[in-house]
Amino acid sequence: MQPSRSSARQSSPESRQLRRVALSGLLGTAVEFYDFLVYGTVAALVFGDLFFPDADPAVGTIAAFGTFAAGYVARPLGGIVFGHFGDRVGRKSMMLLTMVLMGCGSFLIGLLPTYDAIGVWAPVLLVTLRVVQGIAIGGEWGGATLMVVEHAERAHGSRRGLWSSFAMLGAPLGSVLSAGVVTLVSALPDEQFRSWGWRVPFLLSIALLAVGLFVRLKVAESPLFAAAKRAPVDKPPVVEVLRRPKPVLLAAGAGIGAFTAQSLLTGFMISYAVQQGYSRPQVLTAVTVASCVALLVLPLASALSDRVGRRPVVLAGAVASAALAFPVLALVNSGSPGLLILALALGHGVAQSTMYGPLGALLTEMFGTRVRYTGASLGYQAATLVGAGFSPLIASSLLASSGGSSAPVSLLLCGGAAITALTVWRVRETHTDALESPAARAAAPAPEGTPR
Repeated sequence: MQPSRSSARQSSPESRQLRRVALSGLLGTAVEFYDFLVYGTVAALVFGDLFFPDADPAVGTIAAFGTFAAGYVARPLGGIVFGHFGDRVGRKSMMLLTMVLMGCGSFLIGLLPTYDAIGVWAPVLLVTLRVVQGIAIGGEWGGATLMVVEHAERAHGSRRGLWSSFAMLGAPLGSVLSAGVVTLVSALPDEQFRSWGWRVPFLLSIALLAVGLFVRLKVAESPLFAAAKRAPVDKPPVVEVLRRPKPVLLAAGAGIGAFTAQSLLTGFMISYAVQQGYSRPQVLTAVTVASCVALLVLPLASALSDRVGRRPVVLAGAVASAALAFPVLALVNSGSPGLLILALALGHGVAQSTMYGPLGALLTEMFGTRVRYTGASLGYQAATLVGAGFSPLIASSLLASSGGSSAPVSLLLCGGAAITALTVWRVRETHTDALESPAARAAAPAPEGTPR
């Protein structure tokens, strides 16, 4: 009996390589997002006291989130640098390099002396290493996502959204890992946690780095890049991308809502909820549960985008995020640990993940293969800078100036969701386009009369 076409396809070399690349994308981005997000978690808990001890507590928190923002400022630079070489040299080599940079930067943060030991050099070195983290993760997302999507184009072209979710799952999985590890060490007596416990999550990065490199060394280069590399290239990819900036601006606008929600409902919320009287373990447990919900919702939203399109799913997430903005903060302000978990599960686990899940496929479909790493990375990282990098800083400042009212935080959530909704409304649907086709771009607004 002849094997069925579907079973033959599933066992083809392309399908086997796709599964390997998807696993690499999942583990690699999880490791890198763990490294990046554990900083935000620890910064919210102790960095104000350890690295800015002479400041008022509120000012110390703002300063700690300022160092957090430094990583996001560096992310577009990482997107440009690694995007350029990823489009010229290859996706795989850049994925390996970004992982080494991130792992080493995080490990060194765990070894940093505090302000009491070396004075002003402590925050200076902290910011420097945070910038290294930002540059690394600025190149990581593009490489991991493009590898999965471009391999999926050859093996399962109609399911790019679902397969891209493996790379996107690295963010909530990294959040689960970072919150889980910090939850364990934060159970230490406060003096021990402030003395050495906060260092443990960063020092663990070296072990995670070894695992991630082992997996990534086994994947093959993107077949679409290998084919495109044979064509002559006249100009650097970043020049080609910036000559027509509209695709990058649309890509950034599409992601701002998801990153605003992610940053406010995880990193900022840890500090805010502790100030409201919750214990550290209660808050970290809520973040962990919300991230576990995201692990379920995100691939479902991505798979749905393969059927109904990227735009409707992202729009639904943006509407849900705006609708939940004030109820979520009201639940957090209730003082109930159970309602805190519910708030973050709805706001982060459901609404944010619905916006975020299809972005991997959507952004890669906006650009041609020769500039895809640069264009998608730059758009994505610009969204993280605007949406995630400054949101905790702005929220902390508004909170201090408004007498503790949570309304500004809710308005920030609504604002980010509105930007995403308006942007995605203007983007052309691309989920049925072939990546090799010049039509595979969401760059141009839909012409009048074009079905959306």
